[in-house]
Amino acid sequence: MPRRPTFAAWLSDTNDVTQTFLSAGQIPGLINMAGGLPDPVTWPVGELAELARRAVAEHPGDALAYPPIEGLPALRDLIAARFSAPGLALTRENVLITTGGMQGLDLVGKVLLDEGQVIATQSPAYLGALDAWKPRRPTYRPMRLEAADFVAEPAFRGAQFAYAVPNFSNPTGRLVGLDQRRTLVAAAEATGTWLVEDDPYGTLHYDGAPLPRMLTLAGQNRAYDGPVIYLGTLSKELAPGLRVGWVIAAPEMIRAMVTAKQGSDMSTPGLSQRIALDAFASGLTERVLPATLTLYRARRDAVCRAMGEHLGDLYDWEVPSGGMFVWATARDPGLNTDRLLRVGLTHGVCITPSSVFDPEGRNRRAIRINFTLNDADRLAEGVVRLAAASKAVLAECLAPAN
Repeated sequence: MPRRPTFAAWLSDTNDVTQTFLSAGQIPGLINMAGGLPDPVTWPVGELAELARRAVAEHPGDALAYPPIEGLPALRDLIAARFSAPGLALTRENVLITTGGMQGLDLVGKVLLDEGQVIATQSPAYLGALDAWKPRRPTYRPMRLEAADFVAEPAFRGAQFAYAVPNFSNPTGRLVGLDQRRTLVAAAEATGTWLVEDDPYGTLHYDGAPLPRMLTLAGQNRAYDGPVIYLGTLSKELAPGLRVGWVIAAPEMIRAMVTAKQGSDMSTPGLSQRIALDAFASGLTERVLPATLTLYRARRDAVCRAMGEHLGDLYDWEVPSGGMFVWATARDPGLNTDRLLRVGLTHGVCITPSSVFDPEGRNRRAIRINFTLNDADRLAEGVVRLAAASKAVLAECLAPAN
């Protein structure tokens, strides 16, 4: 039998962590604190069902036909109006509707990356972004934005684009400050490097006032053609299964992405777009948000309280002011969190290790904990199990070799 061609080389350079924690859901009694998952109780099921019915019955052309590659014009107009601000004038020419936020990341890679080129990225970085760009085998230039000696311009220079999640970063939950945001925008303008602002968590703000988007800071009191490529999604604001996201960028970038999207999925499903349009227009997103924030704020407080009781001698962390994650760093450098993932499963808890968020693959000392999916009691029990698993991993390190 003739030998079949080999698979693409990049497939040999992947991690199995995402598959591990998705398949771990089949373990009876497991407490999953690994994924970035919203609680289904936040989904306005009845209202969405009615919007879906009306979309098909009243707007069959939008809902059931092939929509334009760019997205439904009315939805693009609504997104442009929603994100316009003093000094930031947006039109539909600045907007592309995508199939979830992940497609926006994929399209950035398709239109900007040739193999081996440089990405300057906030580090630790979102695993999904690293996976999206992996087929192009880029070189990463990590940016540790919280470091006192971080300077943006040298990091940007020569990169194809810079990438940041300024609102409650995945995985760290950190909020990038206003001065840092201005510095990143100024570096993009000074170097000509595109700046990708990935913002899936911006509405999940529990404490303090929201900061201006980098997109807004890049506005120039004219039709927008600046360096910031803004990625948004309905996945955390309404429901992830709708798979509706958007890119807001200079028209030349939108045109390039439209060409790339045409060869990807042709268009985002019209039914989902129509539901999103009507959900925004009717104020549904604003109506459901307060209850979601109240629920998630309480769960954040619950997990941090349990961590203080059971993990205080093992990890250091900060209480995030929004988002879905707590980032905890082991005090003992011998606590390998890749190993902790496996040991944790035997204790009935699943977390995500830091190595998959490190563009250089070196950090094996931290974990990402999700607090939005489980209620307070399960979060507390998950932390107890995590403490036991952490101590078991440390005991392995101290055990004498045979």
